[in-house]
Amino acid sequence: MNKLSRSIATITVAGLLALATNFAAAQNLTGAGSTFDYPVFAKWFTEYSNAHPGVQINYQSIGSGGGIQQVSSGLVDFGASDGPMTDEQLAKSKVKLVHIPVVLGAVVPVFNIPGVNDLRFSGDVLADIYLGKITNWSDPRIAKDNPGVRLPSMPINVVHRADGSGTTFIFADYLCKVSKEWAAGPSKGTAINWPKGIGGKGSEGVTGLVRQLPGSIGYVELTYALENHISFGQVRNAAGNWVRASISGVTEAAASVKNMPADFRVSITNAPGATAYPISSFSWMLVPIKAQDAAKGRILKDFLSWMVNSGEAQVSSLYYAPLPQSVGQKVLKVVYTLQ
Repeated sequence: MNKLSRSIATITVAGLLALATNFAAAQNLTGAGSTFDYPVFAKWFTEYSNAHPGVQINYQSIGSGGGIQQVSSGLVDFGASDGPMTDEQLAKSKVKLVHIPVVLGAVVPVFNIPGVNDLRFSGDVLADIYLGKITNWSDPRIAKDNPGVRLPSMPINVVHRADGSGTTFIFADYLCKVSKEWAAGPSKGTAINWPKGIGGKGSEGVTGLVRQLPGSIGYVELTYALENHISFGQVRNAAGNWVRASISGVTEAAASVKNMPADFRVSITNAPGATAYPISSFSWMLVPIKAQDAAKGRILKDFLSWMVNSGEAQVSSLYYAPLPQSVGQKVLKVVYTLQ
């Protein structure tokens, strides 16, 4: 082989290696955000990768606030949040984003009271516990909602999220609708100024604290309560009925949305309906309208299509409610426009 041939061969090999490296990189997507979604994402991303050899989706369960921050800064390929981004957040984002609904879920009040396995919570009582106005489990207002339950004289240890959290957004959004004092005070957001309590990082942190602290109360996604065998209470809904979180109750809450907004940012807390669960919500992936890397963008579009057509059928086993079919079809139309 002469010198020119060797040079051409070297360039060709180098070029192929570069293409191979770029192709390999394009098969790895990164995302960050919601701990609420983590259980279903773990299942979906594994199954999608198994069906698409060479594709790996890495997800950091850091809370919705962190997910919003990272995707807005262009540090990850997608984010995930249980609280929709505000107009201000969308305007400040370096990346133009769209909200893609992925599942529906329930946030439940979990508690650890020795000898008590079931409780009822009205919205105003939950608000006043977190405002620090109700401080003992033997309080008359708790007793009124729980006739026949032997409530101990025990201080209430309030547990909340310490990080930016979509689960917090859902819980606080609900409290705003049932308590004027909450709406005028802490209000809602992925991060709020808590009047009292101790913070846990992620749903895992809140779950762990409630399990460890007798007399504690917290709030987590239904899956975390069930998988960790923590007691969670019934909540009085807008119709005045006591309901326990369930897939059907979340589905009924979602049915209250008659006209889904084009940007999918909608609240279904305290929804009407005889059996609607009042602390229900959509959860969203935050996806760039135009991917920084075209190859990654194609993979993300394919995953989102797979999610609607195949992934949604799997979510009930993890205690989420699937997207209504009408919403799924609208999601697909948006997915097809992504670049």
